[in-house]
Order: sequence, then structure tokens, then C-alpha cells
Amino acid sequence: MNTQNFDKKHHDPDVESDVLLAPDEVEVSDKQIILYNDDFNTFDFVIESLIKVCKQDPIQAEQCTFLVHYKGKCSVKKGSYEVLEPYCTALLERGLTAEIE
Repeated sequence: MNTQNFDKKHHDPDVESDVLLAPDEVEVSDKQIILYNDDFNTFDFVIESLIKVCKQDPIQAEQCTFLVHYKGKCSVKKGSYEVLEPYCTALLERGLTAEIE
């Protein structure tokens, strides 16, 4: 096949294509873990929990903890329900108040 006369835009890797994925191929990340404020867990414990359980970096964990304290809740992790369920369970087992929504 002679590609010399082929239009460049058809081969340009920087041009996005409109590829449709089957429903089972689409990554579902429309769920999130919401962490709620409580009156008994310390800031340090919540920060440590977000680092260990949700794999947040220390700065992100601290920011989420302050949001939980001042706003009453914060989204701490996003993904599919199946991915989030073990993280949420681990937070609950540590005595934190969280749910998937």
C-alpha cells in the first residue's frame, strides 16, 4: 500500500478518535467513599487511616481530614463499588464513619 498520498490526519497519534467501547469495557468509577466527621477519632488517627487504608499521600490525607472536620464529610476515594468495598470496610473496622455512594 502506498502511504505517500494518505492524509496525515489519519495517522496522527495526537488526534483523538471516536472509539466506542462495549459497556463491559468501560471503567466504572462513578462511586466514591465518603468519610464523615465524628467526635471521637483524632486528627492523627484519621490521617494515618487514610494513608494506610486508602493509600493517600500524607498531604492529601491531612487535607481530607481537615475537610471532614470543617465540612462534615469528604470524598476520600473514587472507583467502582467492587474496588471501593474493601477500602470502606477497612475504614469502618478502624472505627471511622464512611459509606460508598
